Amino acid sequence: MSEYSNNPQTNMPDRDFRRFRDLIYEECGINLVTAKKTMLACRLRKRLRALGMDSFGQYYEYVSSEKGRICERVHMLDAVSTNKTDFFRESKHFDFLMKEALPTLMHSGRWRPGKRITIWSAGCSSGEEPYTIAMVLADFASKNRTGEFSVLASDISTRVLEIAQKGIYPESAIEPVPPALKRSYLMRGKGSKKGFFRVVPELRDHVQFQYVNLNKGRDFGLRTPMDMIFCRNVIIYFDRETQRTLFEKFYAQLVPGGYLFIGHSETLQGINDRFEAVASACYRKPGG
Repeated sequence: MSEYSNNPQTNMPDRDFRRFRDLIYEECGINLVTAKKTMLACRLRKRLRALGMDSFGQYYEYVSSEKGRICERVHMLDAVSTNKTDFFRESKHFDFLMKEALPTLMHSGRWRPGKRITIWSAGCSSGEEPYTIAMVLADFASKNRTGEFSVLASDISTRVLEIAQKGIYPESAIEPVPPALKRSYLMRGKGSKKGFFRVVPELRDHVQFQYVNLNKGRDFGLRTPMDMIFCRNVIIYFDRETQRTLFEKFYAQLVPGGYLFIGHSETLQGINDRFEAVASACYRKPGG
């Protein structure tokens, strides 16, 4: 007999799964199918243990309470969100950024001395994507007469945001970074930090990390219009209606002529036809 067979935390009753599924969907738009029940149970067990609770039902009642909404719900979303990213992931996007998007913004006058562009990495996970974007922009700016830039990096997981803010990565993680950019924007650790690299302060200063729930608020609580939005490999966790709502909000958040990057396995076909396709998994808001 399994050592866990008498543990009330082991198996999640179907009723509790349905209740958590509906709560998670309402809170952040993530659509958990029945096949994800075991995964959900596994991830939530850690919260039960941390709180000393005996059952998923007890935990559900807590996160549904007034105190739980304030104190625990963010930890529940931390537990259920999936965080997978790499430096220069889906590298063709960064080729397009360097060769097409940034020159277009520069030549149009949108990005010139005295002007700032803002790029949003939505669903930034542990920070590799926004730091990659910042490296590309900083390198381009150093070689061309441009203005300033800032990168907003957001996620629904406070746990990964804390990791991202530190900007410290093992040597294996920074392998995809081109050598010239490694020399310019990554510091090699010494002593107890040997085998790790940290993003240089000058680059970290360009990146602001913030908790943003993509399912909440007409404008996500953001007041800054975006020149580019990276939301890659995120919408695969949403149903079609949530995707439609999200891309309408992205459309409103982008300046005319702004760019939207999604994952190469994702598409706007049948979801939003207001954007112009300009490259693989890359779209542009008309105008500008």
